[in-house]
Amino acid sequence: MAAENPVETNDNKEKNKEDHDAQRYRARGVSATKQEVLAAVQSNGERHSSAASASLFPRAFCKVLPDIWTNDPAAAIVMHADGAGSKAALAYAYWRETGDLSVWKGIAQDALVMNLDDVYCVGATRAPGLVTSTIARNRRMVPGEVIKALIEGLEEVMEELRPWGVDLRLAGGETADLGDQVQTLTVDCTLATRMPRADVIDNGNIQAGDWIVGLASSGLPAMYEARRLYNSGIGSNGLTAARHDVLAPEVGLRYPETFDPALQDLAYCGTRHLTEWMDIDKQRIRVGQLLLSPTRTYAPVLAKLLHHEAGLRDYVHGIVHCSGGGQTKVLRCLDPSRAPLHLVKNNLFKVPDVFRLIAEEQEKHRMLCGRGNEETNGARETEWREMYQVFNMGHRMEVYVGGGEEQAQGVIAVAEAMGVAAKVVGRVEEGKTGVVGERHSLTVHHVGFGGGGGGGGGGLEGGGAKFVYT
Repeated sequence: MAAENPVETNDNKEKNKEDHDAQRYRARGVSATKQEVLAAVQSNGERHSSAASASLFPRAFCKVLPDIWTNDPAAAIVMHADGAGSKAALAYAYWRETGDLSVWKGIAQDALVMNLDDVYCVGATRAPGLVTSTIARNRRMVPGEVIKALIEGLEEVMEELRPWGVDLRLAGGETADLGDQVQTLTVDCTLATRMPRADVIDNGNIQAGDWIVGLASSGLPAMYEARRLYNSGIGSNGLTAARHDVLAPEVGLRYPETFDPALQDLAYCGTRHLTEWMDIDKQRIRVGQLLLSPTRTYAPVLAKLLHHEAGLRDYVHGIVHCSGGGQTKVLRCLDPSRAPLHLVKNNLFKVPDVFRLIAEEQEKHRMLCGRGNEETNGARETEWREMYQVFNMGHRMEVYVGGGEEQAQGVIAVAEAMGVAAKVVGRVEEGKTGVVGERHSLTVHHVGFGGGGGGGGGGLEGGGAKFVYT
């Protein structure tokens, strides 16, 4: 495959797009890049870089610490905290609308998987993991039956994973009543485990020549998924944008506790309703269910892939969970001190229908505002560029494989044997000089829904586009 030179043109246009991205997300109180958070973490690491708190493998997907519990020099501790984010607010609205308590098991799964899959990215697949649950609620809005459904749902998800080599135990948790601070509820988890240092998957080993294998985020259930329903692939990231871009103003009027009124015209500006039926991939599903599809875990796949019997661990140079940051997440994992790499993702999965729905609703809102065609085409391109920074867009886990095509196909075979679609989505090249300079870079090939050239939408609906990120 021929190499690509990641030279961007129209620098000012791209800068304007980035500014638009920041303004749009800041206006909703969230961030696509989390630069402030990353800067704070980096500053803390520089000020408190003692051996006890510094990561043993700075480019690993999670922080890997010395084993201070046993002082075993060959062991390490991995601990992680994350949650379901604003998806809990969406679940609250759907539960209020339908009375369906089953949505809370999905939220419990979201909170768990956002920790579990991050931890498995570093190769911590062998030892049992201890999980704690943290819930903050407004007691006036969220009764005990919801808390019960969350706790029982978390236990059920862990029980369903154990037969597949994923051993997790609930170590308790905290439910805080914060009625004057929380409008509905937040649902979070923490996971801790031990692992041999020799097993750590260090993303600092990602190198030119690697194959990028993506594991699909959407589709019919995998063998290990007890919930026998179509999964939209939405995951647990970008739900603030998805909720407000897709759902109609009536949702905000009925459930004003689910958003900040300061958002004004950026809140619930879509046309869809929570219980509206849609036909998606030969499945009939409500809009609310589509946006609430539980986050798929890849833990059983990674446990099998990294087991010595698969014979592939030595070829795995990196594993990246495409969560916050979407398809650009890998750029945070590369070693900035090394020679620049250029990652090319030019064979992505078909964009799942849930992301198409979000894009269509964004365009409807633009047209409603009466913008001209030129501005509309530019805004559409900007929004697609942003979507690859926010959503997984078709695969939420990617494995960086050395060795060659045989090893990449081996990874694919492991995933497909468990019912998870997988394919080579791209490659890693040596970096090029130019506008991008000496930084690592990523080129994402967006393919329009028309499957070929000649379509409308400024070349983005029927054709395609390349987006460059650094």
